[in-house]
Amino acid sequence: MSEVKLAAAVRTEFGKGASRQLRRDALVPTVLYGHGTDPVHISLPAHELGLALRTPNVLLSLDIEGTNELAIPKAVQRDAIKGSLVHVDLILVKRGEKVTVEIPVQAEGELAAGGNLLEHVLNTLSVEAEATHLPEAVTVSVEGLEAGASVLAKDITLPAGSTLVTDADAVVLQVLAAQAEEPAAEAEATEGAEA
Repeated sequence: MSEVKLAAAVRTEFGKGASRQLRRDALVPTVLYGHGTDPVHISLPAHELGLALRTPNVLLSLDIEGTNELAIPKAVQRDAIKGSLVHVDLILVKRGEKVTVEIPVQAEGELAAGGNLLEHVLNTLSVEAEATHLPEAVTVSVEGLEAGASVLAKDITLPAGSTLVTDADAVVLQVLAAQAEEPAAEAEATEGAEA
C-alpha cells in the first residue's frame, strides 16, 4: 500500500463558525488521536483528502508544520446532500504496529445455473494487519456455488500478513434459491376453489 502525503495545519479556532470557514477555504477540519497523546486538531486540503479516502484503509503521511505522522481514517463525516467532507477523525499509527481495520468483501465468479441469488451477509471483515501494509479488500470466488451454500469467514484466504478478527464461523456470503412467482392463472383458480 502506498502512502498519501498531505500537508496539515494545526487549528487554533474551534466551533461551528471556524469549521464552516475552513470548509469555505477548501479545507477539512480533522482530529488526530492515538498513542495516549492529546488529540491534535488539524485541517487538511479537501480535494486531496477526498481523493485519498477513495482507497479503503488508506495510509496518510501527514506533514504537520514540520513533523511527520502516519495515520489511518477512523471516522469520515460527509454532507448528506452534497457528499462533501465535513469532518474526519484519524488514528495515529507507527511502522510495524498492528491495527484492526475493516476490509470490504468482493465476490467474483458465476453461481450455479438456476437463477440463484448471492446474499452478502457481511460486507466487511475485521482483520489485524501491520499499519503500513493494510489490505484494501478481499476477493472470494463463488464460482459454481449451489443454493444453500455459504462461505464462512474462516474459509476466506486473507492477504499475507493479515489475521482474522471477525468470528471464524460467521457467515459472510450465502447462496439463496430464487423464489418463483405463482402464475396468475393458477392463483386465480386457487382463489376461486377456496371461495
